[in-house]
Amino acid sequence: MGMTMTQKILAAHAGLDSVEAGQLISAKLDIVLGNDITTPVAINAFEKAGFTEVFDKDRVAVVLDHFVPNKDIKAAAQSKQCREFACEHCISHFYDVGKMGIEHALLPEQGVVCAGDCIIGADSHTCTYGALGAFSTGVGSTDMAAGMATGTAWFKVPSAIRFDLTGRLPENCSGKDVILSIIGQIGVDGALYRSMEFTGPGVASLSMDDRLCICNMAIEAGAKNGIFPVDQRTIEYMEGRCERKPVIYEADPDAVYEQTVSIDLSQIVPTVSCPHLPENTRPAKELHNIKIDQVVIGSCTNGRMEDMETAFRTLNGKKVADGVRCIIIPATMQIMRECVERGYVTAWIDAGAVVSTPTCGPCLGGYMGILAAGERCVSTTNRNFVGRMGHVDSEVYLASPATAAASALTGYITAPEEV
Repeated sequence: MGMTMTQKILAAHAGLDSVEAGQLISAKLDIVLGNDITTPVAINAFEKAGFTEVFDKDRVAVVLDHFVPNKDIKAAAQSKQCREFACEHCISHFYDVGKMGIEHALLPEQGVVCAGDCIIGADSHTCTYGALGAFSTGVGSTDMAAGMATGTAWFKVPSAIRFDLTGRLPENCSGKDVILSIIGQIGVDGALYRSMEFTGPGVASLSMDDRLCICNMAIEAGAKNGIFPVDQRTIEYMEGRCERKPVIYEADPDAVYEQTVSIDLSQIVPTVSCPHLPENTRPAKELHNIKIDQVVIGSCTNGRMEDMETAFRTLNGKKVADGVRCIIIPATMQIMRECVERGYVTAWIDAGAVVSTPTCGPCLGGYMGILAAGERCVSTTNRNFVGRMGHVDSEVYLASPATAAASALTGYITAPEEV
């Protein structure tokens, strides 16, 4: 029986010739990741279990990104614990203020993750790295602790759904519109504990930023992971960047999939997920009567360079609507620097927006954009459940950077082509 791409990676890391869906395996890990919220819990579990050394100081990554620069005393204490642990164990990939970025944008940018890797992270959006042809998935902090100590993790091999992509995206549409459309079609549990494997001729037309965004939100469909094939675009992205030699896996021709979902990219439209589930999707043009109070452009989903370019093109020379708070968050310091050098930051300030250092901040209702009761936000983040960005009576509408920036200009949810 043939194997999917995910199954081949897991078999290789388990030292097995083959695996099948439902099989329990122990696999070697290439990278173990944590952030400023989840790592302290993992450190406590690590020390309570009596571990004294990490399995490989070059294979553990700790990124301070959720509440950094620290928003309060508790956040400061959490970061301090991470700093002390990273220093004690000589962690190579430790990213603090001035060097940090939002973890799932930072690790691909810095070449910490690459094709063929097996990666766990104590953050649910660790599935992002499937865009590079890696198996990556989110775990709990205790699993992170065990991974840091042993370099291994237990997995149940997932079955897979194949998404056959054809055509190419229309103008004003991006990977965010693709994944929101898919989640709207299959639901938030439509890929529960399955691998979402993206294939077909349409893949070639998607940028790396599109693919990273799509894999990032695989978890919003309940998936164990999302993954793209490694093509020339992927190889060019990794060249001169990755620390290790990429290993390329391809699904067998007779690989077994639970189902195949066909997606014609040319039929994608600017899409919005309305409160309070990502599956509650509608075309942006149908929501133009919904007044908003805030726009956030950033996050591990949409804070990359192409997202910043879109925000600049839309806002440059224009003004954010009165009564709208527009918050732009480049996802890494490298992206921030490029935005400064290109003049984007000046243009955004002139438009009436504010620009933040890289942080997850408002995405999880942390800081840098908390919502009060009754307020509505159009956000390029990934979740919109009740109370996600603040008060339980606030509302979050998930959208692409193009739709979010257009909405900032009008003060209402607005499709990009309408501005």
